[in-house]
Amino acid sequence: MVVFWSCSTIGVMVWLCIGPSNLRFDLGPGPVAEGFTKISPGDRFSAIGFGFEPGAELEGIDRGGQDPLRSDFITSDRPFYFSVAVPEGNYKVMVTLGDRQGPSDTTVKAELRRLMLEGIKTTPGQFCTRSFVVNVRRPQIPGKGQVRLKERERTSEWLAWDDKLTLEFNGQRPCVCGIEIEQIGVPTVFLLGDSTVCDQPLEPWNSWGQMLPRFFKAEVAVANHAESGESIRSSLSAGRFDKVFSVFGPGDYLFVQYGHNDMKDKDPNAPSRYKADLAWIADQVRARGGTCVLVTSMERKAGVDQDTLAGYPQIVRQVAREKGLPLIDLYTTSKVLYKALGRDLDKAFQDGTHHTNYGSYLLAECVVQGIKDLELPLARYIVDDFSGFDPNRPQRPDDIRIPPSPGPQGQRPLGS
Repeated sequence: MVVFWSCSTIGVMVWLCIGPSNLRFDLGPGPVAEGFTKISPGDRFSAIGFGFEPGAELEGIDRGGQDPLRSDFITSDRPFYFSVAVPEGNYKVMVTLGDRQGPSDTTVKAELRRLMLEGIKTTPGQFCTRSFVVNVRRPQIPGKGQVRLKERERTSEWLAWDDKLTLEFNGQRPCVCGIEIEQIGVPTVFLLGDSTVCDQPLEPWNSWGQMLPRFFKAEVAVANHAESGESIRSSLSAGRFDKVFSVFGPGDYLFVQYGHNDMKDKDPNAPSRYKADLAWIADQVRARGGTCVLVTSMERKAGVDQDTLAGYPQIVRQVAREKGLPLIDLYTTSKVLYKALGRDLDKAFQDGTHHTNYGSYLLAECVVQGIKDLELPLARYIVDDFSGFDPNRPQRPDDIRIPPSPGPQGQRPLGS
């Protein structure tokens, strides 16, 4: 059950009380570092506007020493969440991880299971400070009401729309010494699409859009506005494009991937309308000084040997060619990938359309490689440890182990 209450007032209170430049938290039972706010294991999110979410089972450890930030930390043998109420925007988050006397292994996700840091390991006495950017959004559209949210977006997906920046600390032994948060202005990569792109709320489902942030440095934000079960038509009518355009600016990107649900429209005019909508979207992005990147839908599992998408990828290619737009042909790349997976193909899929953490990670790598191949300016923000991806030679399941997020399982994505 999700309890609804407004965080917007709380976010303003936090802003006024400790200031937008002072969201610096020292975690653990020891002395607090200068300029930081002390966070103890029992500090739960409340009217003060920051703290751990309910259900966290935490241990605070103080090793002593001259450095108050790194002398203590908070850990757990289960994933835990830390939230801060903030206004809508992009936030640079810097986390300090490690333990003077033991190893640590930390994976960080944000908001609705967006992968930010993957398997960050430290040895005893070693500390690591890593940064990433989290996009926080609200459903309100200035002058146009708000996005028409689905019931699932008001319940299991509410973390994607509330006024909190929520971090999930996961891994074999997360050791969190400090968290620093500041609002920043950076280029934003907006995503719009369907269930194969969106931030899936529950395990074991996952989509490439929520893996994508892991592959970018803390100089760009990923804002995933895709939603399960959507077509271009439904996203337009729900105000999802209006919401993106209300915060879209010069230098931003919009990645658009629809098709799985659009192809089910039996209206004879559906393909031509789909094409016209893509062209209109591209014009809107260009008029705002941004870059529209079209992405063809990846194939379904049954599409390894034959097309299941009724020619819709070809329409996307036509629009890209006619409008002079960058195109990432995920349809073609996915067919190569699926064949290369061989006996591991089932491990990439949760059903005939939707993917596991493993499958979505591989597809995200396909998208990142597409960005590199296109030589988009965005490519300079790709993380240094991405050396390239060949869909003919994907990693095996044991090479990609994203720890599952806590919570219930079994809510199937909309669409097929």
